Amino acid sequence: MPEPLLQVRALDAFYGDFQALFGVSLAVEAGMVVAVVGANGAGKSTLLNAIAGLMPSRREAVLLAGEPIGDRPAYDIVARGVALVPEGRRLFPSLSVEENLLIGGQLRRAGPWTLQRIYDLFPALAERRHMASTALSGGQQQMAAIGRALMANPKLLLCDEISLGLAPIVVRDIYNRMPTIVAEGTSMIIVEQDIVQALGAAQQVYCLQEGRVALSGATATVTRAAISAAYFGV
Repeated sequence: MPEPLLQVRALDAFYGDFQALFGVSLAVEAGMVVAVVGANGAGKSTLLNAIAGLMPSRREAVLLAGEPIGDRPAYDIVARGVALVPEGRRLFPSLSVEENLLIGGQLRRAGPWTLQRIYDLFPALAERRHMASTALSGGQQQMAAIGRALMANPKLLLCDEISLGLAPIVVRDIYNRMPTIVAEGTSMIIVEQDIVQALGAAQQVYCLQEGRVALSGATATVTRAAISAAYFGV
């Protein structure tokens, strides 16, 4: 069997003296979309931040293509092919849409994603390329945040709360573009509170509850009742 693209092994994470993750393990195969669901405070964003190098962890707790990266800084992990779409988008407000996208491509990693390909994926951004990012709607800002991350040509795209604060029709529009992203060779971890959207897009699901994996399995076989029980800890 080929090595998983990403392996998280018994990951613990701390904010000072407060422990946020307890022995979390998961795997992402190449070409796979993995959903991480759970209530507020379950540790979902902490997990993504640890994978992306924004939080310290043990060297052997995170492996990318078999290589330990748990102790590497965020800039090194991006260079290795992991990009994060953060919760709340965090676009640069003083820059235009296009300038925000170009920042994502500064490492010039080889791959399919160029400025034109981002505009093909999200035509609304092409129409607003010279506008300030603050002039975009919430859905357009999310598209720009995803586009900025794709400009790094990642092997693994980490998406934190894609649907947060967006209208359902906008969320569906964004999710409809995920197959195109995966078809270009990018695997994904999507952190979501919208369980229906997450399960519809992913092949594997992990449910976190108070910093621990309460349930994991293939989305085709895990029942909604089991996920609901794990989600709420009942």
